[in-house]
Amino acid sequence: PGTYAVTGGGTQCVGGPGLPVGLSGSAAGINYQLYLGGLPTGAPVAGTGAAITFGLQTMAGTYTVVATDAVTGCVNNMTGSVAIILNPLPTVYAMTGGGSYCSGGTGVSVGLASSDLGIDYELYLGGVPTGNILAGTGIALDFGLQTAAGGYTVVATNTATTCVNNMSGVAVVIINPLPSIYSVTGGGSYCAGDAGVSVGLSNSDLGINYQLYIGGVPTGAPLAGVGGALDFGLQTGAGTYTVIATNSITGCVEN
Repeated sequence: PGTYAVTGGGTQCVGGPGLPVGLSGSAAGINYQLYLGGLPTGAPVAGTGAAITFGLQTMAGTYTVVATDAVTGCVNNMTGSVAIILNPLPTVYAMTGGGSYCSGGTGVSVGLASSDLGIDYELYLGGVPTGNILAGTGIALDFGLQTAAGGYTVVATNTATTCVNNMSGVAVVIINPLPSIYSVTGGGSYCAGDAGVSVGLSNSDLGINYQLYIGGVPTGAPLAGVGGALDFGLQTGAGTYTVIATNSITGCVEN
């Protein structure tokens, strides 16, 4: 059989669709067998009188072609070889951080358990890139305090090969609301030796504890919210009374 040059090959990332391998020409009546590392791979392709393709190849290695005359059985090696090189994907590391914080707070940290030199790591929120890209350092990464609620992920890109890989896990940021604001009620004046005057709150919520303060100092025990107005009872100490509400589950506070 006449000789033709092996074509194709190249470099791609692991998990890619494959790269084409073919022959620059072919002859009718000749069957062309593709070899990988000296071993036949796939079925022979019949010559057409024009260039032929063996399809997309995904295995790394050196590809050659041997031609066999279907009538005489004579064989011949085709010219040259092509190589397919598979570049590895960035190593997968776990997302870290996330959690909840109170509305108006500074946010919570989001990071990656480790990183590699030569890899860029981009932070995504809900599948949308945030533009926060950190170069790998060989150790853990910190993308800083994140204030937007949602699920954070990271995509790593090898700066030399452009191979990309998703990091594992999701760091979820939750914003807890502050207790609702209600008005402090009561106060007034009374005569020395009398029982005092009532101080209260115009409304309250279940799951919220309300602490009375005088001059910025807590006084008495907190009252649990009831879904209605609160009465802290008769107060005898002269001064200015305020109330701070605390969510008993989230710890969020509000004046």
